Amino acid sequence: MSKANELFPSIGSAADKADLLPENDKEIGESNADDTEDRPTQEIESLCMKCGEQGVTRMLLTSIPFFREVIVMSFRCEHCGATNNEIQSAGTIRPEGTVYTARILSRSDLNRQIVRSTSCEIVIPEYQLTLPPSVRGQLTTVEGLIRDVVADLSMDQPLRRIQDEDSYTKIQALIEKLRLILGDEEDEDEDVQVGKASEKEHIPMPPFTLKLDDPSGNSFIEFVDSMADPKWNMRTYPRTLKDNVALGLVAPPEEKEGALQTVKEGDEELGGGETGTDEEIFVFHGPCSSCGHPIDTMMKKVNIPYFKDVIIMSINCDRCGYRDNEVKSGSAISEKGKRITLKVEDREDLSRDILKSETSGMTIPEIDLVLQHGTLGGRFTTLEGILDQVYEELSEKVLRLGDSSTIGDRKTFEQFLQGLKEVKNVDRPFTLILDDPLANSYVQNLYAPDPDPNMTVETYDRTWEQNEELGLNDMKVENYQEDEEKPKQS
Repeated sequence: MSKANELFPSIGSAADKADLLPENDKEIGESNADDTEDRPTQEIESLCMKCGEQGVTRMLLTSIPFFREVIVMSFRCEHCGATNNEIQSAGTIRPEGTVYTARILSRSDLNRQIVRSTSCEIVIPEYQLTLPPSVRGQLTTVEGLIRDVVADLSMDQPLRRIQDEDSYTKIQALIEKLRLILGDEEDEDEDVQVGKASEKEHIPMPPFTLKLDDPSGNSFIEFVDSMADPKWNMRTYPRTLKDNVALGLVAPPEEKEGALQTVKEGDEELGGGETGTDEEIFVFHGPCSSCGHPIDTMMKKVNIPYFKDVIIMSINCDRCGYRDNEVKSGSAISEKGKRITLKVEDREDLSRDILKSETSGMTIPEIDLVLQHGTLGGRFTTLEGILDQVYEELSEKVLRLGDSSTIGDRKTFEQFLQGLKEVKNVDRPFTLILDDPLANSYVQNLYAPDPDPNMTVETYDRTWEQNEELGLNDMKVENYQEDEEKPKQS
């Protein structure tokens, strides 16, 4: 057994070790220095901030399966009864941020464990509920988190009813919706609620989505059985400068008047010239399609090696959080279509750059996944990134099925999502096919300029129907002036 495993045993082994201790050794202050190292928890005297007397803080160094090492701390004051529980990460900050998404579809999903760090933001989009980063870490369950939200919102409701009736009405409506998730009666105390836990299993529950966004990567939500859980997903993202500053990893940038002036002058020049280089970023003003707030659309021309020029467009609304990225071809229309077939055999293939144009279809025969032309729009990302996006888009369909779907339909769709998760994690080899009639799609060749043994690229002549669908049959770019002169002569 390694030193790390000895220092951070699992929660289950720590609990078993605690059960083997004599009953009198479990009491505070009755352990001696000789067996301190053998105890699963460490105890230190701590000042109670409520009454000023000395309480006891218990610390447990443990590891959460498939996650990391954590420190669970519990404080209790025997004088005034004050208690406090907290969790802190015992590992290093991850190089990337993480977003965990769980679809809570049944009451059994309420038992999923949650590790929430101090930098984690929690979002429940169906209720437009956002919980900002907290001052302390937390180890709880989905049900425990919902109960904490209900308790916090209910605390000042009597006062709001008198001072601000409009806010009271809106918050009370949210509380009632959350109580439907818990299945509690408003006048029931906690002991009665726990006693009726078995009866609540048959009470209908509105499905919802739970998202944990943590720039430090130290938060976690439990999956069931394996990471192929169709209701669970994790994706990583690079931290921004703002995230690194908030985490204390880098110092805030110095705001120099000269530097700011240079940026402003550069912004005024964007889009001002008649011709642009690959280094220029063009800015176009317009309204947000989600909230109507004025935003800027950023556009940049990028040359993809061994392919062609493309134009990347990015939109980010600070008001409502709407974000979108899209890729357009920056070259002439190809005379032929292109079909790219990639055999994916290991995780290294997930890092391949991929450009899926808005006219391209995508197929994975092993799981019967077929995306028609135009689905997802144009995307320039990695293979892992586009599979993540496909999973997120399709997993939302489980929530939209609602109670109107049969158990068999939902079961079939969950099995499909599980197969997609296995493909996304490369638990089994699969085939990716991009079929683009305009030949504007691309998959990175890891062996360029030599041929890639795992990838085949075919060109084909477009059919009349494909040209008609793309509007090419009526397009004339040569001798078009002759057609304009004919009506005049007649």
